[in-house]
Amino acid sequence: MATRSLSEDSPPTPSWFTPKRLLVIFCVINMLNYVDRGAIASNGVNGSQRTCDDKGICTSGSGIQGDFKLNNFQDGVLSSAFMVGLLVASPIFASLAKSHNPFRLIGVGLSVWTFATAGCGSSFDFWSIAICRMLVGVGEASFISLAAPFIDDNAPVPQKTAWLSMFYMCIPTGVALGYVYGGVVGSHLNWRYAFWGEAILMLPFAVLAFVIKPLQLKGFAPAESGKAQVVASVSEGSEASNLNDHVSEDISDQASERSIKSIGESRFLNQLSQFSKDTKDLLQEKVYVVNVLGYIAYNFVIGAYSYWGPKAGYNIYHMSNADMMFGGVTIVCGIVGTISGGFILDQMGATISNAFKLLSAATFLGAIFCLTAFCLSSLYGFLALFTVGELLVFATQAPVNYVCLHSVKPSLRALSMAISTVSIHVFGDVPSSPLVGVLQDHVNNWRKTTLALTSIFFLAAGIWFVGIFLKSIDKFNEDGENQISLDSKANMKPLLEGNGDNL
Repeated sequence: MATRSLSEDSPPTPSWFTPKRLLVIFCVINMLNYVDRGAIASNGVNGSQRTCDDKGICTSGSGIQGDFKLNNFQDGVLSSAFMVGLLVASPIFASLAKSHNPFRLIGVGLSVWTFATAGCGSSFDFWSIAICRMLVGVGEASFISLAAPFIDDNAPVPQKTAWLSMFYMCIPTGVALGYVYGGVVGSHLNWRYAFWGEAILMLPFAVLAFVIKPLQLKGFAPAESGKAQVVASVSEGSEASNLNDHVSEDISDQASERSIKSIGESRFLNQLSQFSKDTKDLLQEKVYVVNVLGYIAYNFVIGAYSYWGPKAGYNIYHMSNADMMFGGVTIVCGIVGTISGGFILDQMGATISNAFKLLSAATFLGAIFCLTAFCLSSLYGFLALFTVGELLVFATQAPVNYVCLHSVKPSLRALSMAISTVSIHVFGDVPSSPLVGVLQDHVNNWRKTTLALTSIFFLAAGIWFVGIFLKSIDKFNEDGENQISLDSKANMKPLLEGNGDNL
C-alpha cells in the first residue's frame, strides 16, 4: 500500500532550470575541472628544474618542480595523482546514484574538489600536493559520472550529439585556458594563486548544487524527501517489515538498534551485489568494451600531449611563449573540432555504427597530420599541420561518449561513464605522462619522444574501426530489469520541463 501511494506521486519538476541552463552550468563546471589540468601542466605553474651548465653556473628552478625539487618522473606522477581518488570514487558515486539523488552527489563532489584545489595552493612538499591532487580526483568523480547522462536526457532528440559535443568541447578548451591561466598567474604572481583562484571560481557551483531543487536522472528513483530510500526499504522485504513490526510493537530500543544495524548491513550487501552484477553486465557489452579500448589508446596520447606539450614545443621549436602558443591552438581546435564532430554525427544520423566510422576516420587522419607536423623543422609548418591534426582528433569527443551512453541500458549509464573514465585514465593518461617522462629521460630528444607517442593514435583508429562491424543496438529507451523506479512512465519524461529553446 505504501509503495503504491508513493508511486502515484509525480516526480518533482524543477522550477528554475531549463535544459539550456543545465547545459551552460555543466559546461562551465567541466571547463573549470580541466582548467585545473592545464594549469598544473603549464610552465608558469609546473615550472622547471634547477639546472647547471658546464661551467658550474646554476639557475634556480621555478614553479612546483623547482620549489619541491622534482625530477621528470615525480613531475609526471604528480600530474596523474588525481587518478587515485578518481579510481576509487567514480564507481562509488555511480553506485550511490541508485539510492541517493544524483544531483546532490554532484554537489558533494564539487565541494570536495573546491577544498582540494585550495589545499594544492597551500601545499608544502611533494607528498602534501600529491595527496591534495588525489582528493581533486575524488571531487571530480561524481561530476564526470553523472553530468553526461543528465545532458543526454534533456537534449533535443535531433541534437543529442551536438549537445554532448558542447559539453566535451570544454575539455580541450579548459586545458588550453589552463595553460594560459597558469602561465599568466604563475609568472605575475605565484603558482599557488592559480589553485586558490580555481577554488574560488568553483565554490558558487558547489553551493548551487545543494540549494536548488534536485534534478532526477532517467533510470533512477526520485529522491525527494527520502522517497527513494522509503521505497528501497519497503522493497527489501522481510528486514524492513520486521523493523516496522518492531517499532509498532514498541519493543526495546536495543532490539530496534540491532534491527536497524541488520538492515544497514543488508542494504550494503545488496548494493555491493548489485554493483558487481551491473559491472559484469557492462563488461559483457562488446560494443561498449571496444569503444573504451579505443578511447584508452586515444587518451594515452592526448593525456601526454596536454601535460608535456608546452615543454616539448619549447624544446623542439624554441617557443618563448609555449604556454600561450599551445593554449591558443588547443582552444581553437578544441572548440571547432569537438563541436564539428557532434554536428557531423547528427547530420550522418546519430547511430552507434556511424559514430565508430567517424571515430576511426577522424583519428586516423589526425594521426597522419600530427605525425607529419613533428617531423618538420619549421615552426610555422608545424603549427599549420598540428592545427589540422588537432581539429580531427578532437572531433572524436562527442561520438565516443555517445557510444558509451547509448550502448548500455539507462540504469547503467552512470556506471558506464564511471568505468569509461576510470579506464581511460588508469590505462591511458595516468601511465602516459610518467612513461613519456621516462622515455624522454632515456632518449633526451623531444622530437623522437613525440613521434613515438603520436603513433599510438593509429592503434586507437584501428580499434574503433573494428567497432563498425559489431552488431550494435541503441539501448537509450530500453528499460533495465533491475531499474529502480517509482513511476516508469514519469521517469521516461525529460527531467527539465519547459521549452528547451529558452534560457
